[in-house]
Amino acid sequence: MKKLLAALALTTATLAGGAAQAEGYPDRPIMMMVSYGAGGATDFQARIVTMTAGNDDALGVPIAIINKPGAGGRVGWNWLATQAEADGYTLGAYNVPHFIAQSIQGGVQYDADSFEPIANWGADPAVFVVKADSEFNSMQDVIDFAKENPGKFTYSGAGLFVGHHIAALQIEKAADVKMAYIPNNAGGAGAMKAVIGGDVMGGVNNLSDAFRAAEAGNIKILGVADLERSEFLPDVPTMKEQGLDVDDASVNFRGVMVPKGTPQEAIDKLAALVPEMFKNDRIAKKMKDGGSPMKVMNREEVQAMWAKRQETLKELLAGL
Repeated sequence: MKKLLAALALTTATLAGGAAQAEGYPDRPIMMMVSYGAGGATDFQARIVTMTAGNDDALGVPIAIINKPGAGGRVGWNWLATQAEADGYTLGAYNVPHFIAQSIQGGVQYDADSFEPIANWGADPAVFVVKADSEFNSMQDVIDFAKENPGKFTYSGAGLFVGHHIAALQIEKAADVKMAYIPNNAGGAGAMKAVIGGDVMGGVNNLSDAFRAAEAGNIKILGVADLERSEFLPDVPTMKEQGLDVDDASVNFRGVMVPKGTPQEAIDKLAALVPEMFKNDRIAKKMKDGGSPMKVMNREEVQAMWAKRQETLKELLAGL
């Protein structure tokens, strides 16, 4: 009987402690890992969408961004899945289709079951870009060159089996051409620098990165890999409008996740507050000024999106 009473007392104390922990969470700064370098679209947007985290109507504590770039995101997501503390104070920025496509292809230590989604902040389509003074002025110009010079058109992207690469594979398949896709270890920012610097003839990049580079007069944007034109680029046609059967499979969804094993109380608190934090007017304005399309989704909506992308990408990558 004494043992039973002791066990009940311990259980009660544990439950009370858990409730107190949930009530007081978070009580110190939070870290969010971005698996791409500083200055790229994911890093740029992550710093904007977390800037109000310390407000009383948000998390009440700041979120610090930590960059762990490399191998198209693999370095950071491997770390988050296998080494990060699942304590509610370590978050990760996700990029879909990137980490899901990489897990399907293999060679990584994570898949969709390695993480718990919290909320989505954006949906950034891939675009095809060339240097401002390039001789190419349309996707047809690029395709014509590629047909006449198989494998000679060089173009950059943020890595292998990221949204950029998926768009590139779709474009090559749709046009029945072979071009030279060159993944850049420095992510989207490095891939854009390669275009601007003339190291490659073109590139596939995020609309948000391209929007800023085009505004600066450094590049031309020839096409958007999405089903509709972007409100940020109303004069730039989609790939489909230019005769290429390229859909929205490469659109880059960005958001927040935590490692599997994070306490449910922390997941619930984050899932309740983070989507509302993304809706802050200051955040929306800064994102719009930076050419960064927003798409706020809650935890349940992200779970459904992940599952749908998983099935779509399995089929797409098998075909490519």
